[in-house]
Amino acid sequence: MTKPHSPADVASPARTKDVLGRYGITAKKSLGQNFLVDLNILGNIVNAAELDESKGALEIGPGLGALTQQLAKRAGRVVAVELDQRMLPVLEETLSAYGNASVVHGDILKVDLDDLFQRYFADVKGVSVVANLPYYVTTPIVMRLLEEHIPLENIVVMIQKEVADRMAAKPGTKDYGSLSIAVQYYCEPQVVAIVPRTVFIPQPNVDSAVIRLRLRKAPPVQVSDEELYFQVVQASFTQRRKTIFNNLLTRFFGKETRHLLEQALEKAGIDPIRRGETLSLEEFARLTEALQEAGISV
Repeated sequence: MTKPHSPADVASPARTKDVLGRYGITAKKSLGQNFLVDLNILGNIVNAAELDESKGALEIGPGLGALTQQLAKRAGRVVAVELDQRMLPVLEETLSAYGNASVVHGDILKVDLDDLFQRYFADVKGVSVVANLPYYVTTPIVMRLLEEHIPLENIVVMIQKEVADRMAAKPGTKDYGSLSIAVQYYCEPQVVAIVPRTVFIPQPNVDSAVIRLRLRKAPPVQVSDEELYFQVVQASFTQRRKTIFNNLLTRFFGKETRHLLEQALEKAGIDPIRRGETLSLEEFARLTEALQEAGISV
């Protein structure tokens, strides 16, 4: 597909301020709006998504269209879901030269994703989510994309650096927790860039990171009850300072049945005095199966 001549890139301080001024728009804190004004970083984000003209990109929260423009130059099809109605006329201007880009007005947490994929991506070879996500809603968005099992190749998002560190964390580190396990169950995470706060208008209070979540064809561990697996994980991190025995005892057992928990931990080969942050995905899988055999269910 031959791309038409593009209008001026939005991703510069002067151009961003000009567009915001002409449309009378100020960034809404409630929507976590921080506009990226660095073309090199945008290029890194697009490169990480491994797009070409046979593939599609789903963008969340395009704002003024800075990232959308770069995606439209690379992908065959781009769909941008925007919640803020004020941005719609701006996007109509900044994306006017890109016939392969569409804007959907809606909330990504409520949009019918199956319908969206059937309508816009039926004829592409693969789809990646690429976005500069609002900090306040990062985890719900990422988890919805993963749990609904929509056919994605990659999720490449710019998010708060602290959250990216948690998604990619290894067992035994301070950042490792239930989010690490949930993300790594579905994906292979890789932090591809650290982004300073100075490249945004307005500047956020923290630094950001670009993380690529490459979707796995199958989870790295096998469990017979996924819902129970994630409940066991959540329970194990209820109080990080507590042992896994005490956290699980509180969540699933009573004093009268503590012997069942002792037996399950022994069967799974896990010392009851360990903390949840030291267990690998595989160990959580063994523990879940042992708990299920002990009669624990969702």
